[in-house]
Amino acid sequence: QVQLVESGGALVQPGGSLRLSCAASGSIFSINAMGWYRQAPGKQRELVAFIASGGSTNYADSVKGRFTISRDNAKNTVYLQMNSLKPDDTGVYYCNVDLMLRGGVFANYWGQGTQVTVSS
Repeated sequence: QVQLVESGGALVQPGGSLRLSCAASGSIFSINAMGWYRQAPGKQRELVAFIASGGSTNYADSVKGRFTISRDNAKNTVYLQMNSLKPDDTGVYYCNVDLMLRGGVFANYWGQGTQVTVSS
């Protein structure tokens, strides 16, 4: 099995910064895409940022220029650096990982979520 452990969520003032981390562990052969999603109260979960195995990235329009996604393949970890945070960035942030398990099975996993609250 695979475990995803997220960290870094917090209460922060508008204009502040946070860095989220998501570490994958378990029976992993290789990791393909890694991404961050968020869900605000009363809204659907939405893609925030995505990074492919080769390093190419994609961002939601609402976070372009403010958020940066990166990954450390040696640590099976994905990061989300969030700058110039706004109240609209408030929500539960989930990491998502596409990977191949030992044994050759492709699988997709979600983290447990970490709360980000942007408020003065």
